[in-house]
Formats: sequence, structure tokens, C-alpha cells
Amino acid sequence: MDLKKDLRKFLKTAKKPLIVVLGPTASGKTDLALKLAKMVKGEIISTDSRQIYRDMDISTDAILEKNQEKIPHHLLRITDPDQTFTLAEYSDLALKTIKAIYKKKKIPLLVGGTGLYISSIIEGYKVPKIAPDKKLREKLTKEAEKKGNEFLYKKLVELDPEAAKTIHPNNLRYVIRALEINMTGGQNKVDDKSKKSPFDLFIVGVEWPREKLYERINKRVDQQIKRGLVKEVETLLKKYDAKLPSMSSLGIKEIVPHVNGKKKLEECVETLKQNTRNYAKRQLTWFRRYDDINWLKPSEVKKI
Repeated sequence: MDLKKDLRKFLKTAKKPLIVVLGPTASGKTDLALKLAKMVKGEIISTDSRQIYRDMDISTDAILEKNQEKIPHHLLRITDPDQTFTLAEYSDLALKTIKAIYKKKKIPLLVGGTGLYISSIIEGYKVPKIAPDKKLREKLTKEAEKKGNEFLYKKLVELDPEAAKTIHPNNLRYVIRALEINMTGGQNKVDDKSKKSPFDLFIVGVEWPREKLYERINKRVDQQIKRGLVKEVETLLKKYDAKLPSMSSLGIKEIVPHVNGKKKLEECVETLKQNTRNYAKRQLTWFRRYDDINWLKPSEVKKI
């Protein structure tokens, strides 16, 4: 595809243009987004459910300010790891940010790999604003510990089959949140969706052969270790409870056993690599729900 030509054509006719840069972890979304933002005079809005947290730059691989190339970035590091931050809150903030970018006569770009965050914006989710219920969460967590994640997931399938379709059975945090919304508010997690996106969409991603993507993932984990991932996790554990939902983030939960002296670093690193590869698979599965993604080969990205 001729990305520049197609993008120019899109921007000429779009009334509410929204560029979406998505893809599995380590696919090169950040570099592609920077190139596109320069091309269209845009601003970037993160759609990463872990990069919203402060103090997790290495584990979440959040872009540092010095690498942002003077392009405004939004919804990065906006809350502390011990604070609850719901999908409804994210959706509200993202929509307000998009409106603010339009007012500046610039183009918003959604960039990230959290499928639920992306879908909440481009599919017009009406997300119930149900306050967290700590006691219920603790009860559900204990049920999962005793009976397994699959037990809770089956419960969600019975209560809210539509929400269950969008959540992986092992994503305990999302499963518990969906159950919480149903059990305390009597509503479905995604109560309603508009049939048509409220925006004119141009969705683009970087497509790698599976083996090459896995190589990139393994290499990035090695780089995270070199950058000080272990030290970052040590610092987090000194400040926050290891049982917090944020501390179950990829890149943190795998290193905790080493920091606590229960496993060797090499073993934890291999677990992190495997879990990251599995996460990439789940991301790709989610993205199949979008039938209009412009997938670019790495060689095409280099030419932009």
C-alpha cells in the first residue's frame, strides 16, 4: 500500500479523523506513530492500560519524554500504582483529549496495544460508571485462588456473555471488574455500543512474521533487564503492595519472585519472555475483530 497517499486521501474527506496505530507488543508501534504524527501534525494518545501508571517506565516500556521528538503525548503516567483507574475513566479522558486536539486543528492518534482501551473509543462503548467494591474484589480473588480463574470466567459467561467474549479467561483483573459491574450495579460491562464508530478511522499496524516478532520480544526483555527492570521492581515493592492490580503487570509479576529471593533471575526472565509472547498472541486475536486494518511490513515502515 501507498500509506502516504492513502492517508492524505483519508484526511481530505474525514470529518472527525482518528488515526489508530495498533499491533502486538514489540512490533514497533511507537516508531510508526512518531512518523505518522509528524506527517499529519498530530498528537498521540496512549491506549496502553499499564502505561497509565507512574514509576513503571521500564516494565511498561513507556516512551520517555526525551524520545517523544517534541510531539505531545497524552494519558501516560497519569495515576499512581495504588490508585484505581477504570475503563470508564480512561474512556472519558481519552474522548476529552480527542476533542481538545481537534480544537487545536490537529489530528489525534490512538497508539497502543490494549484492545479493550482501543475498542472503547473506536466502537463507541457506553461504559457503566460503577465504583470499585473492595470487599467483593477480595472475595472474587479468593474464589479464583481456590477454584481457579476458569471458575470466575464461567460465572462471567453466565452473567454477561458479551463481556466474556472480549476478555481472556486468564485476565483475572478484567474478569473481576466485569463481575463487579454486574454484581454491584446490575449492568453489563459494556452496556451499549453504537453500531457505527463516532469517528472516521484510519487504522494501521506493523505486521511481523511470528518468529521475527518473538525474536524482537526476547530482545526487548533482555534490554529491559539491562535498563534496570529488577531495580524498578525492587523500588515498586518498597512503595506498594504486591497484591495491587497494577503489580500484576507484565514485566513486574514475573520479576517479583526473584526480588523476593524465591527464584533465580534467569528463570524469571524466561518466564517474562514466554508470558510476553503469549500476550502478543492474545493481542493479535483481539485485533482480528477489526476488518479494516492497514497492515504494514517492516520494510514499508522504514520508507515512511
